[in-house]
Amino acid sequence: MGAMDGEKKVVLRVREFDMERDLAAAEELDRRCQVGLCGDTEADTNSGGNKRMKKNNKKKKSGMSLCVEQVGDPLARVRHAPEHVMLVAEYGEEEKMVGVIKACVKVVSRGGGKKPPSSSSSSGKQQPSSPPPAYVKVACLLGLRVSPSHRRLGIATALVKRAEEWCRARGAEHATMATTASNAASLALFTGRFGYAPFRRPEFLGRPVHAHRLAVPRGHRVFQLPPPLAAAAYARLLPPQGTEFLPADMPALLAHKLTLGTFVAIESDPDPSLPPSFAVLSVWDSTRSLRLRVRGAPALLRASLAVLRALDRSAPWMRVPSIPDIFRPFGAYLLYGLRLSGPAGPALLRSLCHHAHNVARNNPACAVVAADVAPDDPAAAAVPRWRRFSCDEDVWCIKNLNNKDTNASDDDDWAAPAPPGTLLFVDPREF
Repeated sequence: MGAMDGEKKVVLRVREFDMERDLAAAEELDRRCQVGLCGDTEADTNSGGNKRMKKNNKKKKSGMSLCVEQVGDPLARVRHAPEHVMLVAEYGEEEKMVGVIKACVKVVSRGGGKKPPSSSSSSGKQQPSSPPPAYVKVACLLGLRVSPSHRRLGIATALVKRAEEWCRARGAEHATMATTASNAASLALFTGRFGYAPFRRPEFLGRPVHAHRLAVPRGHRVFQLPPPLAAAAYARLLPPQGTEFLPADMPALLAHKLTLGTFVAIESDPDPSLPPSFAVLSVWDSTRSLRLRVRGAPALLRASLAVLRALDRSAPWMRVPSIPDIFRPFGAYLLYGLRLSGPAGPALLRSLCHHAHNVARNNPACAVVAADVAPDDPAAAAVPRWRRFSCDEDVWCIKNLNNKDTNASDDDDWAAPAPPGTLLFVDPREF
């Protein structure tokens, strides 16, 4: 495609990413865009479309933000999908890389709870048609970046359109993207220009890894499930008819080398007069694919945390709740598949979160344990969190790729509120 700039015709090319040719340029573009979890930085606000951009109100006032840096593989967030791509935009005769976007097509559960749509028979009577399939092909667009020096030139539009075309050609029925409520430019781009609709609002709940073990009550027993047994358990706990975005390759996720284990907690001496209680979760090691870092912290806070670390090293018997140096790049363990049941379920889930924290202590690269859950999920209230590492600003948006009209039909309106009791699964591979 081309654009007129005075007497010159400026050429914009969009092509697929080549690891050997483009890796250095893509990493430099990321640095120029100041990629991060902070939803209202100038770079991300203007480029739009970055998943996992988090900043709560207090952070905005103090200038603190939680930023992300990819490690090594720019395709890490989409590589798990059999069909994935990274597109780059080149601008001008020098073919300078000025934009990138990633996309993948995956099969996930649709959820349920809606009445089957009706269709007219030859006699004119309304006949119930078949309900939506339990699993559908969905595209995920993420990692949209545009160089600060080349914005408002239609580059983001060209990248999104090409990514949608690529996904539609591979059978994707819907496309999703994620940003934050504070990223007005990103929301305007996708909801206005491309017809996406706000969809779900998962909460990011994070907690730093302290230097000392967290207690697990003696009355709680924690077991690790082998992947086949874990897959069978989740098949019962997360039925596709009542779960959104459950990946069809859930067994592969549970058996992945970065899934450190699936853990279940039960009571060692349950009350026989009460319903049985249990909790389950899985732990994903993201320390190999990304690093987080806190920016903009006041000098006094930095100094205070450094003093606590020094005190803890010199007098560990005091059990000072010191935390790692979060002002340098650090990694995280992500909790997924959190489920609980019974009157003791919340307490058992907290014990599992403590267990995951204790597992994380063995990895010097891990400084935070976090989970993404829907705010109405019963598990959300039981997850320990630290306010500065938590956020409720995430906004997922969705679009029907089979309907050129931006107003999807009522029979396929996935943007409608989820039926009560519907669960939301957040895949840790796409963090």
